[in-house]
Amino acid sequence: MVHLKDVCMTYPKTGTPAADHLSLDIGEGEFVFLVGSSGSGKTTIIKLLTGEVRAQSGEVMVNGFDLRKIKRRKLPALRRTLGVIFQDFRLIDNKTVFENVAFAMHVIGAGRRAIRERVPYVLKLVGLEGREKRLPQELSGGEQQRVAIARALVNSPSLIIADEPTGNLDPARSLEIMLLLQKINDLGTTVLVVTHEKELVNAFSKRVITLENGCVASDETGGYYGHEA
Repeated sequence: MVHLKDVCMTYPKTGTPAADHLSLDIGEGEFVFLVGSSGSGKTTIIKLLTGEVRAQSGEVMVNGFDLRKIKRRKLPALRRTLGVIFQDFRLIDNKTVFENVAFAMHVIGAGRRAIRERVPYVLKLVGLEGREKRLPQELSGGEQQRVAIARALVNSPSLIIADEPTGNLDPARSLEIMLLLQKINDLGTTVLVVTHEKELVNAFSKRVITLENGCVASDETGGYYGHEA
């Protein structure tokens, strides 16, 4: 699923290590929190896993793709196996909830019938049944994030990467989103949540990988996030 071994990268402007001989593995069906303070390497890992940047050395394998050697023309195939959820939602303002989610299917060439069948199912799964015709600005922050989750889920990815998915939400909505991600994981999708929210991480008994200075400082199942963020 995800395999990083002895990965090294430096920030080009400063020469500071973004990944310093970093190694980690995430297996199929896991739910993993990736935590650490600002500058610890969380964002670098997301970019490595999505093919946005390439490691200077080491091994990076994601869903069977070798990201050290992958051709640019193969990146869309990799990204079809991923669903990425962002803190700022990144919804299209002039498209309805249905259209925002359907757009992800249009991009990969899905037919109208497949879209008509799949989108309502996913919207029901994330608790947005009956909101199909609303625009993003007519939704609460929590509902907008649910649209973003539905969009990430609609193409049946094997791995969902959630980058600070609750950063713009209040504690109650944050918990709802995490419970939804847990539900998606229970259905078989691997979930990687990148966050700095200690209280939220500690509310779930999941695997916690803590980064410090581009290295894995700790990796514990049912772990406790006690580091300062």
